[in-house]
Amino acid sequence: MRDEIKEQMEKHNHYLSDFATLDNEAVYFHEDEEDLRTSFFHDIDRIIYSLAFIRYQDKTQVFSEIKHDHISRRMIHVQFVSKIARTIGRALGLNEDLIEAAALAHDLGHTPFGHIGEQILNDLSLKHHEGYFNHNIQSVRDLMNIEKYGQGLNISLQVLDAIMCHNGEFTLNKLEVKYKTKEEFLEEYQKCYEDKNALANLKPMTIEGCVVRISDMIAYLGRDIDDAIRLNLITRGDIPKSITSVLGSTTKEIINTCILDIIENSYQKNYILISDKVYKALNELKDFNYKHIYNKSMSKQDISKITFMFETLFNTYLQDLKKKNNDSPIISSYLNNMVDSYKKNNTKERIVIDYIAGMTDDFFFKEYERISEKVYSK
Repeated sequence: MRDEIKEQMEKHNHYLSDFATLDNEAVYFHEDEEDLRTSFFHDIDRIIYSLAFIRYQDKTQVFSEIKHDHISRRMIHVQFVSKIARTIGRALGLNEDLIEAAALAHDLGHTPFGHIGEQILNDLSLKHHEGYFNHNIQSVRDLMNIEKYGQGLNISLQVLDAIMCHNGEFTLNKLEVKYKTKEEFLEEYQKCYEDKNALANLKPMTIEGCVVRISDMIAYLGRDIDDAIRLNLITRGDIPKSITSVLGSTTKEIINTCILDIIENSYQKNYILISDKVYKALNELKDFNYKHIYNKSMSKQDISKITFMFETLFNTYLQDLKKKNNDSPIISSYLNNMVDSYKKNNTKERIVIDYIAGMTDDFFFKEYERISEKVYSK
């Protein structure tokens, strides 16, 4: 009976495209005990039960410090990416489990306050000689080196690679696969800490990874417009006709146009392609969103305030580690729970970066208030 159930779990492999990644092609860094779950399906379970996944629910997508029940948080964004990517994947005959695992985990390394927080932590990381900080690289680091109290989770190479290469900030109308060994993956991963331009040159090792990458951009461009309209930053009529005439003006229309275009141009191909017309309109929409939404999501005063808060937390935690202040949460609640190998193999600066990057927005604020009260009470 067990063999019959396992065969049922693996049945979808018989219907996949010639370009899809089969479950038995999954590569792991550590040997694993087999159970009824297929490889990438097992990856999904490990991801959704991780502590970092739970913290999505209180992490900024675009808008911080706004209490509104219908404004997207990071948890909602990754669900949108997963659904868009799985829709494309099913139509193209790709491995939906690999797609879902990568989509759900692609932003695990995002800092509090979204891309603003990422930029600030990058500056601090460079200042303290820890290399460039990028949320996609931190997502991989979280799964390999931080989760399970520093032991890491045993996630497949293909999923880790799709996460590393997902960055939707770098747009391409044609995404091609670049096959890699474990060693080549780790080399690319390490290079992203050292070379500012390394991120822009990353290519996924699977076609499923290509789908996740393009789906990330489709998801955030459409939904962020809805959020901005709810906050009265823009009206739907503000979107230029050169964009709406191609993509439509609602999130539903934008997503539907992009999905259908990708499917039609990528069917039975070993790459993912967007037509020139849709690609041009997507880039115009991205420029529009940056000008009217992202660049206005936080004032210069707010950015200055949050920068000061990041610096305060960073410097305080670093001193706590150096002075072995056992009452500090970075020691009592974080470091004391980590395995010895994590403590030995990371600098104090890297430990602080990991700790702050993993925070939710609310916990970040609470920690700043705690530290400020302690300083002012002296």
